[in-house]
Amino acid sequence: MTARTAKLDDMNNEHTPTATAEATETKGFVAKLLADRHSIPLSIALHLVPGALIVAVYAFAAAPLTRAMGVPIFAAWAIALAVVLFPLMYGLMWLGKQRTGSYNLRSVLGYMGKPFSRGKITWIGIGFMLYMTVVSQALLPLDTLVYDTFFTWVQFEGSGSSGTTYLDGYSKSAVLVTIAICGPFTGFILPLIEEYYFRGLLLPRLPQLGRWAPLFNTALFSVYHFWAPWTVLSKLAFLLPGIWFVWGKKDIRASIWMHPGSALLATVVGITAYSLGLM
Repeated sequence: MTARTAKLDDMNNEHTPTATAEATETKGFVAKLLADRHSIPLSIALHLVPGALIVAVYAFAAAPLTRAMGVPIFAAWAIALAVVLFPLMYGLMWLGKQRTGSYNLRSVLGYMGKPFSRGKITWIGIGFMLYMTVVSQALLPLDTLVYDTFFTWVQFEGSGSSGTTYLDGYSKSAVLVTIAICGPFTGFILPLIEEYYFRGLLLPRLPQLGRWAPLFNTALFSVYHFWAPWTVLSKLAFLLPGIWFVWGKKDIRASIWMHPGSALLATVVGITAYSLGLM
């Protein structure tokens, strides 16, 4: 093996989820999850099943609980997301244990090689974060149009094209307390878990799709939000550039800056504006 070939092999290993040698032999479904390639049917299921579970938890447990407590229905979505996504995060780390013998993410997730310096990826990430924040707000009229045209039959509490519908009808103090408690989760932690799962586990395991992989991943991630199907088109617009970058450059930090970063920015700005009576 030449020095150049060895260097290329090292670079490839750094950016693939199978870089760490497996400590134990895996079989069955676990082996399918850890494989370098997921079949298209399996990938579709892995993208969409968590969203279906979130809706089920909301409908059958979280919403009745928050109604009984008299708190904003926003809390029900936060609970439903947490009930599904926290075990999902544990599952990712458990998969790492099956591979290496210890709980970890690095041996399971792709795009963890950090090809860019911290300073460079910070500026790139801030750019994507601002892009997502601005474009998502600019496309709210599109969400309204799609909702009013196709989804007015969706009548659960909090439904509608407005991003604050689930806060309507409650006292200001109740809203502020709910956002203060749920905000750190919905505004950063849960979107971070989504990035680890959708961009770290699922996207790298679609090599058979080539350049279509980022679009496939973005589209299914948008549909995964079953509780807001009228936002699928806008999500495609403001998520795809960042996800395409992650796929092309093999650096998950870009979408972490973009998605959890934008959610955190929106949460901080939103709670500040609501506190000041600006919304």
